Amino acid sequence: MVACGGGAGWNWKIHQGIGRLLDFMDDIRVKEYIASLEKEFSLIENGFKEEEKRALTDYKSNANEHIKKLAFLAYKSDTYQVRMYGVFLFGYLSEQDDILAFMRDEVSKDDNWRVQEVLAKAFDEFCKKIGYEKALPIIDEWLKNNNPNTRRAVTEGLRIWTSRPYFRENPSEAIRLIAALKEDSSEYVRKSVGNALRDISKKFPELIKAELSNWKLDSREIKQVYELASRRLVD
Repeated sequence: MVACGGGAGWNWKIHQGIGRLLDFMDDIRVKEYIASLEKEFSLIENGFKEEEKRALTDYKSNANEHIKKLAFLAYKSDTYQVRMYGVFLFGYLSEQDDILAFMRDEVSKDDNWRVQEVLAKAFDEFCKKIGYEKALPIIDEWLKNNNPNTRRAVTEGLRIWTSRPYFRENPSEAIRLIAALKEDSSEYVRKSVGNALRDISKKFPELIKAELSNWKLDSREIKQVYELASRRLVD
C-alpha cells in the first residue's frame, strides 16, 4: 500500500514536471516569435494592416491561453509595431475582464499615438463582440475615465458606429455620447469629438445641426469643437 501511494505521488510529480517543461518550451517559442516580429514589423513605417492581419491569423490559429501569453509578451516589446500587434490581439480577447481592464488602464498609457489608434480599434472589436447596445455601460465608463486616451478610444469608435447595429438605428445616441465631451480638458479628445461629429454630419446633417444649435459658445473649448463639427454643414 505504501509503495502504491509512493508510485502515485511520483507519477503526479512527473506529470507536473512535464507540464512545467512544456510551458517553458512554449515560452521560448513565443519569445522567438516575438523577436521575429520585431525584425519584420520594424520595417513598416505607415499603417497597421500588416499587424492587424497577422494578429487575426494568429488568433484564429491558436488557443486563447497561448494568444493571451503572446499578446502580453508582444505588448512588452520596445518595437511599437509589435505593441500594435499585441493590442489587436487584446481586442480579440477583450471579452475577458482582465484584458479589457488592461486595455483601459495600461494600453491607454502608451506614449505612441499609433498604439492609441489601435486601442480604439481594439475597443471597437470588444463592442462588436458583445453587441453595441450591451456595451453601452462600458462605453459610458470609458468616456468618464480620467485618461484622455481611454476617452478618445470611444469617441474614435463613435464616429463610425452610426453604420453599426444599434447606433445605426439610434444615431442620436451616438451624437449625445460624443457631444458630452465637447468641453473636455484634453485638446486631443476635443479634436476627436469635433471630427467625429463632422463625419456623422455626412449622413445625418439635420441631427448634427440640431445638436450644435443647443450649444452655448461661451468657452474656447466648445468653440473649437463647434468649428470642427460644423465644417460640412450648409446653412
